Amino acid sequence: MSKERPTIGTDGRPLPILPPERDARVWARMVRVMFYAPGFLALLLIRAGEPTRFGITVELFMVASASAVVAGLFIGGHSADRGADHASRISTWSGSLVLELLAVVPILAAVPALFRELASSTLLHGKAPEAVAPAPGVAALLPAVALLPFMIYQLAGFGTLHYVVPNPVNWVINIAILVLIVATTMATRQGAYTMEQIFGGLLVLGMAATVFYGILKLRQMQVDYDVRCPPKEEKKKEEK
Repeated sequence: MSKERPTIGTDGRPLPILPPERDARVWARMVRVMFYAPGFLALLLIRAGEPTRFGITVELFMVASASAVVAGLFIGGHSADRGADHASRISTWSGSLVLELLAVVPILAAVPALFRELASSTLLHGKAPEAVAPAPGVAALLPAVALLPFMIYQLAGFGTLHYVVPNPVNWVINIAILVLIVATTMATRQGAYTMEQIFGGLLVLGMAATVFYGILKLRQMQVDYDVRCPPKEEKKKEEK
């Protein structure tokens, strides 16, 4: 069993609450999944010759795929051994933050529009001349159900963002994610592609700004923690 972290620093004040240690190998596997899956889907849509009918779905998939590469760079730089600096100690947390907000969120925004268009597209099947297109119905909203476990993941304390911002701010950010994804989906269903681009762009830019702030905040917290709670080896050297 791993020992519990100290909660009080050498100055008698509470230490920053950092995320728990996470297995970098698990997150490295997630990088592969988040790179290949959306990247393959984006190439499939472009190959089909119908990218305009899918709105910004292709762009969102490409953002998710490219972000997974960046997350892999962070996770690959993780080190907790002797000689590790402040940045290397937060690399896995930083990579997980990139995956959670810049890979998962764009996929969640793209999937509802993708499934709706696939239902009436010639991408997978031909269409008889006399066939009548069925109404989308409630079934078109089923892919959006994936938002529910994501919200639970974020708001119940599993997400990395939970350790970076206060709880009220975490709620505001995740409610904004939900609203923008719903707004993007509704704009796609109504064919309002200009509004879809605006909502999708705000979503991605908001996630990028949150990730930028989160990584810098994690580094600041790690520096504060190391200064006020130095490793035992450093303490022994000081005593000698």
